Amino acid sequence: MGTLGSTATWYKALPLKDYQDLVQKAVPEKVNGCPEDPIIGEPGLHVACGPNVRFLGCLENGENNYRASILIVTKGEDNNIPKVSYVIGQAEKLAEVELELSEGQFPGKKIYEETGFLFFRYTVELTLKDYEQKVKYSINGENRPDFQFFLPSVDQSMNIMSYSCNGFSLGADISTFKGSLWLDVLRRHSESHYHVMLGGGDQIYCDSIKLVSTKFQDWLKHKHIHSSWKMTSEIRQSLDSYYLNHYMEWFGKGYMKITNGSTLQVLFPVALHQIPQINLYDDHDIIDGFGSYRDSTMSQEMFLGVGNSAFKYYMLFQHHTPPKEESKLEKSWIEGSSEGGPYIKSISRSVYARLGKEIGFLGLDCRTERTKKQICTAETYKNVFERLEMEMNAGKGQIKHLLVLLGVPICYPRMVWAEAIMESPLLAPIKWMTRKGWILKGLVNEFDGSIELLDDLNDHWCARHHKAERNQLMGRLMKFGANHGVRITILSGDVHLCCLSRFQSKFHRYHIVETTRTHEDNVNVATNAAEDPRLILNLISSAIVNTPPPNGMAGLLNRRSKVHRYDTQTDEVMVPLFKHGPEGNRRSNERFLNQRNYSDLILVKNLSENDKKPFSKVNEGELVYPGPTDSIEKMNRQDVDSTDPEKVAYPFFADSLVATLHVEKNRENTSSETGAYQMLVPPLNGEKVI
Repeated sequence: MGTLGSTATWYKALPLKDYQDLVQKAVPEKVNGCPEDPIIGEPGLHVACGPNVRFLGCLENGENNYRASILIVTKGEDNNIPKVSYVIGQAEKLAEVELELSEGQFPGKKIYEETGFLFFRYTVELTLKDYEQKVKYSINGENRPDFQFFLPSVDQSMNIMSYSCNGFSLGADISTFKGSLWLDVLRRHSESHYHVMLGGGDQIYCDSIKLVSTKFQDWLKHKHIHSSWKMTSEIRQSLDSYYLNHYMEWFGKGYMKITNGSTLQVLFPVALHQIPQINLYDDHDIIDGFGSYRDSTMSQEMFLGVGNSAFKYYMLFQHHTPPKEESKLEKSWIEGSSEGGPYIKSISRSVYARLGKEIGFLGLDCRTERTKKQICTAETYKNVFERLEMEMNAGKGQIKHLLVLLGVPICYPRMVWAEAIMESPLLAPIKWMTRKGWILKGLVNEFDGSIELLDDLNDHWCARHHKAERNQLMGRLMKFGANHGVRITILSGDVHLCCLSRFQSKFHRYHIVETTRTHEDNVNVATNAAEDPRLILNLISSAIVNTPPPNGMAGLLNRRSKVHRYDTQTDEVMVPLFKHGPEGNRRSNERFLNQRNYSDLILVKNLSENDKKPFSKVNEGELVYPGPTDSIEKMNRQDVDSTDPEKVAYPFFADSLVATLHVEKNRENTSSETGAYQMLVPPLNGEKVI
């Protein structure tokens, strides 16, 4: 087995000190262009991007299987398939199990080729065991410390990391962003072994197409919103060249150039090598606001070309799927409307995967079919819920939590008043003069001449055009979770700050709807949250890289944060989570924290020794308030205030899911340390009818 399977080094920890040094060398003032591609293995392989690991599924069809893929993009004319070998064995020393290593080779094939770049995909098919396993792999005989990943045991749920907004907006001032939350991710991964990494959208920021593609620049110069250019092969090549090379630089080296400089997030690719991903895309993976502009803009051939070029490379780099490969070949896909998207001419692809024994995952594709007045079609929702029914029935009695990735928050303060102001015809003369460049530069966007912030508001589920669709989706999710006895948690990003919101039964009562009448069970869900079928948490975590909004915006959201009535029996509440900042400073805004962050979700029974320490004085079934993990607030049931819908405590069960926000302490410090805020998400105690 050589050094790849050496028993002497099998349990060696990640080189965190080396990672720290890499961050220090990549501070903004030291970035001098994109790093060179590495040469790996013997014979030497010119690797432009990868190896990047994608998770596909496990525990499928009653088997103890595990599926993934690895993508390697090389530069050159050598069509020989690089050799990817692996060794697998237990992840930790076990007193009752002697270290036993086995080896193999992941079969690969060339799936795509373009302008001298060769795309190779490797099939990973393994078997889950009674213990957690580590897989170390090599490329053409060379193994590096980050060429490894972890598999949960057959009876274990995955440790999950979730992130979004992984890049800087075009005009961001990046000079003070010297830390990297990817260092903190890898620090935690070294101890907690993230089995999967969920990308909630904006894994790459492609707004710089305006700086790089001369054809796109020429199109933008036409102030009559915009030129009716036809898509030529020359224009298409310009768009393709941008997305291809931008992905090579960002996913391959962590490098991107924006208006005010360059950033090198050198540890992002290092994480891609060793934490298997499931990704869904959002607007910046295409271009800012794509799908939320008026139809007259979205239907122009240049914009259609941008969307379809971006989709092609999103599928290649984030899903290891070449153009025209049948989506039916991958069983984790849930196909959307048979008509395809209105602007992205492809069938949408949502994702279902089992994340270990007790957790299911749905990633809803909320971009392919999006228009200003639609997020997903009725046919797509039908396909999604049919698949969920099938999967929940197959995992009946085992799946206790269902994570639903929506990208954009679905439980969030309303901004309908701001939409009304920005769309007012009274602003038409000001917008016209701004487009001419006479006043207020930056007030309107370059694409359809609307107020710059309007596309962000139109993206939101609570926007007036999406409100009915949003309410229908939430109603279906609540009934689905109740009927199957599964606790649903929604994951979102997009808004560049972190917070927690939730749907919950109104008046702290758990209401059951029977066939002929409604009655009130004497269960107070302020102290028995496991009995509440309407409890759905929306964990909102962003950005892992991008700059946060100013304090004034966070303050505005806080002032707009009221208890909303979803229906006659359900409240929507923002959780007062941030009693103090990550460095210990007292905060007046307890609901919205505008500092960079990411999140993870780990069952109580899976917590590492360090992560268990804050709960050391909490016993099974006792109640804990959401809040900072360095000051866990335990409550007796009789002391919980059952009159305040914002203050609900949650039970500490072995199969409660600990949802944690990891928030950057100091963006100028390359040690990249974080503070943590948690909420316990209890399983739902049995099937309910609502």
